[in-house]
Amino acid sequence: MQRPGMDPNNVQMEDILCDFCMSPWNEEGCFIEGHQGSVICGKCLAVAYVAVMGGGDEVGDSGKCTMCLEERDETGWRSPVNEQAFICKRCIKLAANTLSKDPDSDWEIPAV
Repeated sequence: MQRPGMDPNNVQMEDILCDFCMSPWNEEGCFIEGHQGSVICGKCLAVAYVAVMGGGDEVGDSGKCTMCLEERDETGWRSPVNEQAFICKRCIKLAANTLSKDPDSDWEIPAV
């Protein structure tokens, strides 16, 4: 997600926001990108992973995934901050595996 009012000719890191919690991209946190500018931060990804893979209470119904832009008939995680932001189980797995292998990130797949 892009910060409203950002200059498209001078995009800064802080102009990119997590679609799920609206926190800005910064040097301290890790983010992973989806399609058409969608992003999820490491904190939201960890919550989504635990909720979906661990069968938690925060599991959302099916819907259009914010990250892959596909309609999914599987459960996923819906943001409590942005109710339109939904990540499917497939994207949670892909993002978690990718981010955990990133040598520039200390993000680890949460235990469930």
